[in-house]
Amino acid sequence: MALTHFDAQGQAHMVDVSDKAVTDRVAVAAGHIRMAQATYDLITEGRAKKGDVLGVARLAGIMGAKKTPDLIPLCHPLPVTKVAVELTLDPDLPGVQIEATVKTSGQTGVEMEALTAVSTAALTVYDMTKAVDKAMEIGGIRVLLKDGGKSGRYKAT
Repeated sequence: MALTHFDAQGQAHMVDVSDKAVTDRVAVAAGHIRMAQATYDLITEGRAKKGDVLGVARLAGIMGAKKTPDLIPLCHPLPVTKVAVELTLDPDLPGVQIEATVKTSGQTGVEMEALTAVSTAALTVYDMTKAVDKAMEIGGIRVLLKDGGKSGRYKAT
């Protein structure tokens, strides 16, 4: 399978989607941020000095999805119709599980927007609590679901 973001000379370019049909599209991505138990407790008890960690991270994730074409050079600006970011405290990590759902009606998918939402939310959790835990680990960021468009449905196993 050829990579679509390169021309015949191997130069990076934005893919021409003008001939693609406008279809409803959705993508779901997930990831997590693992932290020290004391940091987890700080978040769960609402004692972070910068405020509501999960609330701010949720908003940051939404903003990240909307700003994806400003951050990823070859992403198309899309009319994003929905962004939902869920942050769930996970005592087994300990840390936060993050899931983002992005929808559009357009000519290309929203996987990058969903991945950017998760990444931005995780980075925000880190930023808001780094004063007490610089060893936090962000990981597991991946697409769980992509649906719509010519390539059809993808669901992670």
